[in-house]
Amino acid sequence: MALIVQKFGGTSVGTVERIEQVAEKVKKFREGGDDIVVVVSAMSGETNRLIDLAKQISDKPVPRELDVMVSTGEQVTIALLSMALIKRGVPAVSYTGNQVRILTDSAHNKARILQIDDQKIRSDLKAGRVVVVAGFQGVDEHGNITTLGRGGSDTTGVALAAALKADECQIYTDVDGVYTTDPRVVPQAQRLDKITFEEMLEMASLGSKVLQIRSVEFAGKYNVPLRVLHSFQEGPGTLITLDEEESMEQPIISGIAFNRDEAKLTIRGVPDTPGVAFKILGPISAANIEVDMIVQNVAHDNTTDFTFTVHRNDYQNAQQVLEQTAREIGAREVSGDTKIAKVSIVGVGMRSHAGVASRMFEALAKESINIQMISTSEIKVSVVIEEKYLELAVRALHTAFELDAPARQGE
Repeated sequence: MALIVQKFGGTSVGTVERIEQVAEKVKKFREGGDDIVVVVSAMSGETNRLIDLAKQISDKPVPRELDVMVSTGEQVTIALLSMALIKRGVPAVSYTGNQVRILTDSAHNKARILQIDDQKIRSDLKAGRVVVVAGFQGVDEHGNITTLGRGGSDTTGVALAAALKADECQIYTDVDGVYTTDPRVVPQAQRLDKITFEEMLEMASLGSKVLQIRSVEFAGKYNVPLRVLHSFQEGPGTLITLDEEESMEQPIISGIAFNRDEAKLTIRGVPDTPGVAFKILGPISAANIEVDMIVQNVAHDNTTDFTFTVHRNDYQNAQQVLEQTAREIGAREVSGDTKIAKVSIVGVGMRSHAGVASRMFEALAKESINIQMISTSEIKVSVVIEEKYLELAVRALHTAFELDAPARQGE
């Protein structure tokens, strides 16, 4: 008998019919002898509907009251799923984050989990019940309802699995696992049987949207085995673990991630003096803008050109801040580009293989794709290229690193 935490997202519980399907799936696991805790999101579109209602009252709703409101979405789905299970003869009980006592800090709309009281859940499991818990929400030390922000239900699922020392946390979604890259860009992309937390964290941070970064970080920290599965299709999915099996079969590269939401800014003719990087990036940070990749080039005239990337949504704000900085430090000019994209290769196999970056650069050169910026870590290499070459670059790299599905190569 295993203890399994299953998390179902908004599309999985988007209609009463789908909730009934989820109940059937949970029933099968329960009949197999497993103890089951289910975490559910609000029905798809419901959280947005509630936020829209709040914004009809106020452009900037009070965060505490917004949490009180949006947390009701999950309360509906936990009750409906519990009803559907009970109808099928499966004893079930639903709990809100407050009832379980998922203790969080007081940062409304983006709270972080501090502690989970697992006593009530363990008691119900011992009594043979399926426990259905509202994702995305908790309660602070003052009894205020809090919500966990984007990807909060995934985080709830992983946190419960960690607190209960579950054998596995299963994340059910609209894809049947983690792929070597987006199948919509590369039809030959393969589903991975297994991937490490480290690789998945890189993939998620670099643009892969299968799992939220917070949930992967949490799972890695507490060594909770994660499995990504399709809500309504049978299959083994993808297992995400700490395990780095040394094997001759292990690929050098596990996947290729990409991100279209990048923009690039360059400040030229900056006096090359100590502290200049802080003078440039300090005001950017103060404006709450995250910087991704950075390149600095020193010219022969004792000036430097400084280039960095930001999220495209932050581009205009960052440009205004940088132009003000340029005037203050006597830089020559500021320029920018929003028609760029980032492509990254990821794999723990890179640690033990030389020449991975040069192989990447060779594949791009063969397609006459110019590299504008390069960033590396132990298990990834990222490049910035023109956005119009993004899909060509991903396909070329997918083939170059032999990630194409064997049965479909040469099509």
